[in-house]
Amino acid sequence: MLFQQIATSVAAAVAHEELAPLIAPPFVIGGSMFAILLLLMFITLSYGNLGKRHEAVEEHADPHRQHPAKHPGPGH
Repeated sequence: MLFQQIATSVAAAVAHEELAPLIAPPFVIGGSMFAILLLLMFITLSYGNLGKRHEAVEEHADPHRQHPAKHPGPGH
């Protein structure tokens, strides 16, 4: 009985609910979001070659680090 009353109250509340006004049609909002995310993707991809500009240099063992590696690489 209680569940029927709750369902009736919820259905009555939904029936009188008005939608909020939009600033633009939905396809314009979706297209704008898609364009912004595409721009951010291109910006992200433009940084992809930064690690390939120089040869990789092996990290030296720094004794002042808080957690120094217990196993320095070859050559140390």
